[in-house]
Amino acid sequence: MLRLYRSETGYGIYEATFVPTADGGRRIARALVEGHPQRYRSPSTEYDALVLELVVSAVLLDEPADGLRAAMTRLMRAASGVVDMPSEVVEHSILGVLSARPYAPTGAVGRGAHRPPRPAPFPESE
Repeated sequence: MLRLYRSETGYGIYEATFVPTADGGRRIARALVEGHPQRYRSPSTEYDALVLELVVSAVLLDEPADGLRAAMTRLMRAASGVVDMPSEVVEHSILGVLSARPYAPTGAVGRGAHRPPRPAPFPESE
């Protein structure tokens, strides 16, 4: 299970459960998104799916994720009406600044393999 929290608030926003695939990998079998409007306002299901996949692919697994990045740029351009919005602006607004992590435990993979501060508990559904 993977839980993603907002760095500004500590609120749990996404939760993903994975299952093994026939080729030895994993895929998301179930995903939840915070539904409380005071904690998170989802722009769309498509946006949430892309954010979750981008974080897993680009941040945790350090994959190029070019198709996901292009899909997010198209989605954000359409939603904002800014047809020439640079893809770098879109990516920064979604993923923030990716930098070297100060701590990577043995066996860790990808740029996101570090030990962050312990977040607040993931809120239960109301």
